[in-house]
Amino acid sequence: MNDVVISILLVLVGTFVGIIGTIIVNYIRGIRINKSADLMLEKARKEADKVKRDYLLEAKEEAHKIKVETEKEIKEKKAELKDSEDRLITRENNMDRRDQTLQNREQMLEEKENNIINKQREIQKEQEKVEEIKNEQVTLLEKISGYSKEEAKKLIMKKVEEMMSLEIASYIKDKEAEAELEVDKKSKSLLVESMQKYASDVANEQTVTVVALPNDEMKGRIIGREGRNIRTIESVTGVDLIIDDTPEALVVSSFDPLRREIARLTIENLVKDGRIHPARIEEVYDKTTKEMHNKILEMGNNALFELGITKVDPALVELLGRLHFRTSYGQNVLQHSIEVANLAGIMAGELGENVNLAKRAGLLHDIGKAIDHEVEGSHVDLGSELATKYGENSTVINAIESHHGDKPATSVISNLVAIADALSASRPGARNDSLENYVKRLQDLEAIANDIPGVQSTFAIQAGRELRVIVKPDEVDDLQSFKVARDIKNRIEEQLQYPGTIKVVVVRETRVTEEAK
Repeated sequence: MNDVVISILLVLVGTFVGIIGTIIVNYIRGIRINKSADLMLEKARKEADKVKRDYLLEAKEEAHKIKVETEKEIKEKKAELKDSEDRLITRENNMDRRDQTLQNREQMLEEKENNIINKQREIQKEQEKVEEIKNEQVTLLEKISGYSKEEAKKLIMKKVEEMMSLEIASYIKDKEAEAELEVDKKSKSLLVESMQKYASDVANEQTVTVVALPNDEMKGRIIGREGRNIRTIESVTGVDLIIDDTPEALVVSSFDPLRREIARLTIENLVKDGRIHPARIEEVYDKTTKEMHNKILEMGNNALFELGITKVDPALVELLGRLHFRTSYGQNVLQHSIEVANLAGIMAGELGENVNLAKRAGLLHDIGKAIDHEVEGSHVDLGSELATKYGENSTVINAIESHHGDKPATSVISNLVAIADALSASRPGARNDSLENYVKRLQDLEAIANDIPGVQSTFAIQAGRELRVIVKPDEVDDLQSFKVARDIKNRIEEQLQYPGTIKVVVVRETRVTEEAK
């Protein structure tokens, strides 16, 4: 029992001693930790103080540096301000001196002006005295001579005129002769230079056109059964087709270049299409005629573009294109007009005149020839009417009226156009008189038949040896066709002179067309 108690007591005492020991150990450990913490805090405090001192030192050094730089900058600014102030003071002093100088100069000018005014007054008074003395002397001279001032002046001028009249006349005569020689020389030089500056090919218009065929079989198709195709082509186009032994070719003959061109294009289109019969021939002919109208406009526009002429009425453009199919003594009228325009423009440039206006007048000088075979009147009168109708310049109108001498020229440009027209026509090979007479005879031949009532259209073919007349079937019957042929024959015999004989063929054809729907 005692041993148990003692064991318990010992356990208790051991436990207590362990607890006390633990407490003491922990206490001692705490004291050591606190000392370490205090040491660390002290060390940290010392390092913080050191850092603080370093930062304060750097801050002071930076502040000192900034202070030094600021003071230096302030000193520089003060120096600049002082320099600016000195300059302003100097400028102000200069302005004051200049102002003073100007005031002094103004004062001197006022004094000089006053002196000049005083001198002018004195001079005016002296002049008045001189005029009085002069008038007194003139009056005294008039009394002594018995002549007034105007009478004496006339007498002196009369004597001088009598003395110089022979010399003046001789001088004028010499100068006129010299001027005539110089003008003749310069005019020849100007014409030669203009002709040298412009040169174009000369090409005479022919009366036949050769159409190439793919083979000789096509000739038979063009002729058609019993010749109906060739008759239809000749009837609608107004040309004469010549089919001979020439391989793969046929000849289109007509004095009218427009008809000949339309016929050529019609035949070529028929050959390409392959369908050749009367209805198709008429259809292709109508289409070709419309295309030719567009081609005529294109030719007119090309002529204007080539010459650099603008603002021309569309109706005049079409008439210009039609001149391509008009000849004058075998010369293409459109090419002739372009040549005249170029020559007139070159000469106008040499003389300092309006080049564009001269070209315009030269191009339009023969515009009346585009309609002279349709409307009665000379191409000069018709051209003047067309130019007036479409608002052309008065100089252009006068150039048209005067280029053949029908009316006097009122401007240099009108004279230049007349000269250029003569130059173009007189070029070697440019014109063929016999061809023009031949064409004129064929036109007269057609005109005679066109005057007969009931005639629809006429075509002179076979070089004028045959006149084909198409009458209106609703106005002329079969019996009247014979009378129309005889009337035309009688008129030809009475009004025309021609070699050989002329065959008159009157064609009356009635067509009835219905359309199934």
